[in-house]
Amino acid sequence: MRDIKNGNVKIMAKKAYDITKGFAVMILIVLIIKSSFVEASMVPTPSMENTILAGDFLIVNKFIYGGSTPRYIPFTNIRLPFINFPSLDEPDRFDILVFEYPGERDQLYNEEVVHYVKRCIGLPGDKIKIVDRVVFINGEELNIPPHVNYLKNRATPRGAEEVYIFPKGKNWNSDNYGELTVPKEGHIINLTLSNIDEWETFINRELEKEAVTVKNGKIYINGNESDTYTVKKDYYFMMGDNRDNSLDSRYWGFVSRDRIVGSPIVVLWSVDPDVSILNPFKLLSTLRFDRIGKLIN
Repeated sequence: MRDIKNGNVKIMAKKAYDITKGFAVMILIVLIIKSSFVEASMVPTPSMENTILAGDFLIVNKFIYGGSTPRYIPFTNIRLPFINFPSLDEPDRFDILVFEYPGERDQLYNEEVVHYVKRCIGLPGDKIKIVDRVVFINGEELNIPPHVNYLKNRATPRGAEEVYIFPKGKNWNSDNYGELTVPKEGHIINLTLSNIDEWETFINRELEKEAVTVKNGKIYINGNESDTYTVKKDYYFMMGDNRDNSLDSRYWGFVSRDRIVGSPIVVLWSVDPDVSILNPFKLLSTLRFDRIGKLIN
């Protein structure tokens, strides 16, 4: 009798082990797919209207730009060291990109893991300038995307400074901006006491710590006196299509290549973002059927 009981216990233990193992494998597969191939993401703000609406649920292609190992523990803001996989393509001008928000202008990083979606305007090495809302890249006027939206009747005049504009200390605004060069790998930045405020957060973000200090009229990086800094990554400049209602690179800076997650492909479904998910019947009544299946470009 004891042998029978022991046998049953072993069988039950093996079944429990097999179930746990299967569940763990399933979670691992989901994490790999989510990290490297596709992901569903909701758009919380109207910064890309009328191309993408707040409340759109997007399918994001992560494979095209290489994907990565998991960047953070699921359902938490605990970041993990990650490795980017080889990409099929590189971000190009006018591409709509999903990326990890780097944080406010003077933040080392954002405490919460948040994904933004914006249009790529500037590539590594590009010179960006905005004159009365017209964007110039390397001295040439940029074509206006078809769904660009403006809320104000006229452009904010040059010299009307916006306090939170990027980079710190520039007398620019969102409608009259620059000229500003997008950093690229290997680019050497000459550092002076007059421009260190512009580059301090950028350098700290690259080195992932508070590495820059100024003492007795001298600039130090990692404790070493420095008057230059060599950029370690490629960067991109992002803007929302809803130009007057978009917190983008004009306010918080550049996006490094390794923080680009993917590109949205299609709208899976779309609802009114102001309706709580706790009220499913009302939420379903706001379903935007005309948005379902809409391709993003």
